[in-house]
Amino acid sequence: MKTLMKLALMASLAMACGCGVKNKNASTPVPGTDGNKYVPYDQRTGEESVVYFTRDLSAEGLIKAYEKVNSEITGHVGVKLHTGEQHGPNIIPREWVKALLEKDFPDANIIETNTYYEGDRYTTDLHRKTLEVNGWTFCKVDILDEDGTALLPVKNGKWFKEMSVGKNLLDYDSMVALTHFKGHTQGGFGGSNKNIGIGCADGRIGKAWIHTTPGQDDQWDIKEEEFMERMTESTKATIDHFGKKVTYVNVMRNMSVSCDCEGVAAEPVVTPNVGILSSTDILAVDQACIDIIYAMTAEEHHDMLERIETRHGLRQLSYMKELGMGNDRYILIDLDNGGVRITAEKAAEGLKPFVLGE
Repeated sequence: MKTLMKLALMASLAMACGCGVKNKNASTPVPGTDGNKYVPYDQRTGEESVVYFTRDLSAEGLIKAYEKVNSEITGHVGVKLHTGEQHGPNIIPREWVKALLEKDFPDANIIETNTYYEGDRYTTDLHRKTLEVNGWTFCKVDILDEDGTALLPVKNGKWFKEMSVGKNLLDYDSMVALTHFKGHTQGGFGGSNKNIGIGCADGRIGKAWIHTTPGQDDQWDIKEEEFMERMTESTKATIDHFGKKVTYVNVMRNMSVSCDCEGVAAEPVVTPNVGILSSTDILAVDQACIDIIYAMTAEEHHDMLERIETRHGLRQLSYMKELGMGNDRYILIDLDNGGVRITAEKAAEGLKPFVLGE
């Protein structure tokens, strides 16, 4: 409770200074609606972006998907990865990440931030111990908020005019969002949007702005559409900072309805593994993953749909579109079959039930 009160005080002070939140004299923002309602592809409008897809869940598949979208990734590269709580069973395999870095950017760093909740990654010292336990020792891991914070502008946001991120984020020329796509307790699902929006916000200020109304006892009181919008505005601050020098890879494997933040306490995986998707469009890649989930059989996607819709997580997608962050229509390219265009329904065909360890 003392920690929560301290965080709330920090957020309140930031609000009084006009840092990160709308001016208190401005009209109160109103969250959007329908975050629990799926919009089929044929009811969407706008341009199409390209999304690449492979069923090859391996280091080779990861490299193949990434190399289709890496043309703008230059200079000092940060790989935004959820490294997980201690012994977390569902994170992207370390061997895959190591192979990707060694082949495509041997001088890159994995980038992370400390957590808002008190756990294995709450402080930098605890975080570094957890990184060692989980085997993230083959390259430098830069904990972005270890040495402080920085403010990035949020263009056209309704909840924020700035977002507080780990200061070291500003040291990078390019960013690769390497995301374990899965469910999420608060967001419904965790794709590239969550990986960046929560994962680059620093652990004490930025994450508090997204999760908690100042003065509230409930650390997680901001929910549903408002939470999705705050998280998405945080993401926008970071990807606007990098411009074209950011790209997205989503790994649809070991998809518990729980986030990797829950570690060994995560709910058992019942959704089948799918493959790896990549794009230079954050909305398109997250939308394609959601479309594949919805295209599964009722037995395959029951738990994941329940998690997404009860949390109103689909508001992530509609708000990204409203903010001009990408397209919810896309050309899905099958890398396993000569680069032909396929549908999400085709990508979801013939999936095998999840088996632990496969």
